[in-house]
Amino acid sequence: MTSQHNKTSVAAISIFASGGMAAAKFAVGIAIGSLALISEALHSSVDLIATIITWAVVRVSDKPADEEHHYGHGKLESVSALGVTALLYVLAGGILVEAYSRLREGTPPPTISAVPFVVLVIDILVNLWRARALHRAARETSSQALAADALHFASDVLGSFAVIIGLILAALGFWWGDAAAAAAVAVMIALLGLRMAGSTVQTLVDRAPEGAHEKATAAIRSVAGVIDIERLRVRMVGATTFIDTIAKVPRTYPIDRVEEIKRNAHAAVDKAFGDTDLSFTAVPVARDNETVRDRIMVIAHNSGLAVHHVTVHDLGGKLIVSIDLEVDAGMRLDAAHDVANTLERKIKEEFGEDVEVDVHIEPLEPELPFGVDATPERVRTIADALTEYAAGGEIHDIHNVRVRNTDAGEIVNFHCRATPSMSVIKVHEHVDAIERALRRAFPSVKRVISHAEPPRA
Repeated sequence: MTSQHNKTSVAAISIFASGGMAAAKFAVGIAIGSLALISEALHSSVDLIATIITWAVVRVSDKPADEEHHYGHGKLESVSALGVTALLYVLAGGILVEAYSRLREGTPPPTISAVPFVVLVIDILVNLWRARALHRAARETSSQALAADALHFASDVLGSFAVIIGLILAALGFWWGDAAAAAAVAVMIALLGLRMAGSTVQTLVDRAPEGAHEKATAAIRSVAGVIDIERLRVRMVGATTFIDTIAKVPRTYPIDRVEEIKRNAHAAVDKAFGDTDLSFTAVPVARDNETVRDRIMVIAHNSGLAVHHVTVHDLGGKLIVSIDLEVDAGMRLDAAHDVANTLERKIKEEFGEDVEVDVHIEPLEPELPFGVDATPERVRTIADALTEYAAGGEIHDIHNVRVRNTDAGEIVNFHCRATPSMSVIKVHEHVDAIERALRRAFPSVKRVISHAEPPRA
């Protein structure tokens, strides 16, 4: 809202300044018969029209996207700048024709006095102030319309200097000085129009801003999880930088991790450009460092299957794969067997026909199985047994024992401690032995879940 108010305020002030100076120069030019001063007044009149258009356009260009304008209304500024350029060329052509006519016919020079010089000096000061204010506002708001307006008023300063030189030449007796100055004003107007047209057309045809592609690429590649960028497009619509990219991400990442990458990419381009609108398409790709287990998990995930306990062994160049596959507990055996066969076939398609795959089918446990805490006496019995099985071994300090009764049997959770320097596989072997002993002693125990941790500091 602040930038919008700034743009409209600067444009509104320019309207009054343009109108006042155009009227003053036109009146003095008619009074003394100076084509150069009249030409400059007409130039200021076009600037007045341009400023009114700019004031109207910037009031709507910052409106958000709607059902009919999906990319907002920012390009209205470019369209208005193109229209003003056309007006400048019409004006330049008219002035050149009149200047040529006066030079050919030898029209008498204008009447010289101090008044036109005073008006022109005031005009130069006003235009310098306006050009600076508009340029600053255009830079802060990335407004092409305000930038075009600032360029107008900067060119007016040169035009006013040309008129002053022409009047001085006329005062010194060179009758052609005024017409020559008018022609110079026309040439400057034409050059200004050419510069404006080039910039505006580039925006309308969606040319990427200078260095924007490299800047956006660097910002997105800096995001953790982005492997590479397959495609990136950048264009400007008003003050907003629109970026469309297809980025490669690891196919092993879950959806929520990919969404996090997208959010981080948005934050990265916002930091680099300011006002941005990013369209981020993630393409999952295989990484060079994927393990066999990673690839099998991708196959299962893409098939919509729940698997666990994936183990892989390499026996002399031959892969042996075993998988636990969870299916609906009520599924018929023949249907479940077909699911397992399909999974095996896809794994062989990935690794070759000589891979040996064994799939263990088991019922999928409900997400919220019914269960209640066991009695304190039962918890103490289980805890004493765990402590006994761990005695004399590498595992010690059995604690935080919990026992729950479920429809499928008892579930036991416990914590224990081990030497910090022990490897994970060694800890697992010792804890697994304790778990097996507990299940042998208590057949009602369906599952044992342990958590090993180092001793307290």
